[in-house]
Amino acid sequence: MTTSATALTLDAPNILLTFPSGEFAVREALTAVLSGLDFLSLDLEESGAVELVLAEVLNNVVEHAYGDETPGWIEVGCAHRPNGLHFLVRDEGRPLPDGVLPIGQRPDISDVVDALPEGGFGWFLIQDLAKDVQYRRHDGLNLLSFRISVGIDHRVN
Repeated sequence: MTTSATALTLDAPNILLTFPSGEFAVREALTAVLSGLDFLSLDLEESGAVELVLAEVLNNVVEHAYGDETPGWIEVGCAHRPNGLHFLVRDEGRPLPDGVLPIGQRPDISDVVDALPEGGFGWFLIQDLAKDVQYRRHDGLNLLSFRISVGIDHRVN
């Protein structure tokens, strides 16, 4: 995993990681991002939201953009702004179907707990916890950006 402070399309990110796709690399990246946010003194709920959203996004890249094919790289940029944390995730994997974000509807959980589906919660969680979620495919890259409303500066100017 490489860590850099170079600008992505985020203006001067606080954190910029590039790492190979894979579940162990994702775990290391999550740890690195959360450690990099220590300066914000996020509470447990805030850091949990960051970890959950980012884990869902990165696991989607590993499982769906790359799948069992030749693994590739993932880049995560994070910039702290007055209205929260802005993330940009880039990869060279397969594009989202039809080039659009999934709707992210709440899965039906009225069945018995043992009969609940394994998947289907990811995009709902991402779109429920994150704001301004946007996707585009550009020059062979998947670009997913989103904002998580944590670490907000509540000082009045």
